[in-house]
Amino acid sequence: MYLDYYGLSEKPFTITPNPRFIYLSKNHKEVFAHLLFGIRDHAGFIVVTGEVGTGKTTVLRTLLGELEDESYRLAFIFNPAVSALDLLRNIAREYGLECDDSNNSHIVDALNAFLLQQRSEGRSVVLVIDEAQNLEPSVLEQIRLLSNLETETDKLIQIILVGQPELNDVLSRTDLRQLSQRIAVRYHLLPMDFTDTCDYIHHRLRIAGGTQQRVFNESALKKIYRFSRGYPRLINLVCDRALLVGYAEGCREIDGKMVRGAIKEMGQKPAAPGHRRFLWIGALAAVAIAVLAGVYFAA
Repeated sequence: MYLDYYGLSEKPFTITPNPRFIYLSKNHKEVFAHLLFGIRDHAGFIVVTGEVGTGKTTVLRTLLGELEDESYRLAFIFNPAVSALDLLRNIAREYGLECDDSNNSHIVDALNAFLLQQRSEGRSVVLVIDEAQNLEPSVLEQIRLLSNLETETDKLIQIILVGQPELNDVLSRTDLRQLSQRIAVRYHLLPMDFTDTCDYIHHRLRIAGGTQQRVFNESALKKIYRFSRGYPRLINLVCDRALLVGYAEGCREIDGKMVRGAIKEMGQKPAAPGHRRFLWIGALAAVAIAVLAGVYFAA
């Protein structure tokens, strides 16, 4: 609807992960480096966590795009909330294995033969499991057993577990300590800061074909950051709605008022100015009252 009005060739702020639009903030560059290091160093287990909407899946898709050559065999499991046997079946299917999948041991044997063949041909095998916080402990234990597929000097499969922060709680369970001890690389993805948020917005507009020098002014960018707190998914949602508001009002530059209107349309309340300051004042007042009360009763 607003594309021609803002000189865009496609929507810049969709929430569907699209590696072509990826913007590597400082945090995303760090997680990218950790992933590449773990894979190329044959670390075995790699764990990446992050809150909903931080861009974990987009980073993974970009990583897998970087690894799509003759040196790697990749498998990406999106829905791991299944039994251990079903997960092994999904893994075998992703790698194109034809085997008796009536029980775990048959699939593991076929997978081991596949891994040895790939190693002899000079390829690294990478398995990525997204939304790993949904895995049952019994399924995680089966995944740990896959890491036993190794030679005397090297791991035959690199396993990347990606999930929300609850994944760390799952891995801290006593009955999963063997798996936790095998994790060689861990990284927690944080949201972007204000500078990266602004650069992220400009980057997506540019990739979408934008030629207008400035679509969001400084006031708009500040309100977007205050609302989103640097989470890419929330940035996309509010920017898309703000462009609609600007189009409806006939304005080619989005200001803070339009962003505030967009947030209200989304059913969200923008943070009130000075909100944190008033919270601090209230907290300090409570402490002062407690201290005075202590002095009074001591007397």
